[in-house]
Amino acid sequence: MAGGIIPHFQNDQGHAAIEIGVKEFMCVGANPPFDHPHVFLDMGADDEKVCPYCSTLYRFNAELGPAETIPAGCAYIQRVA
Repeated sequence: MAGGIIPHFQNDQGHAAIEIGVKEFMCVGANPPFDHPHVFLDMGADDEKVCPYCSTLYRFNAELGPAETIPAGCAYIQRVA
């Protein structure tokens, strides 16, 4: 994703696993103010990655777009004040 925007994902609902359409991304945990440090994760050749802060399992799904998730609603949208 060099030169592009890195998608961010959150897990407010406490899902055990979230399917995403990218292999490089940021996990924020829950939405602020309950977030953890926003950590960059790279699956590399693997199709799964566990966030070391919140233990969310992220699974790559090539059928999803960069901002799509299963379950729906786990893309993090930063709110501008």
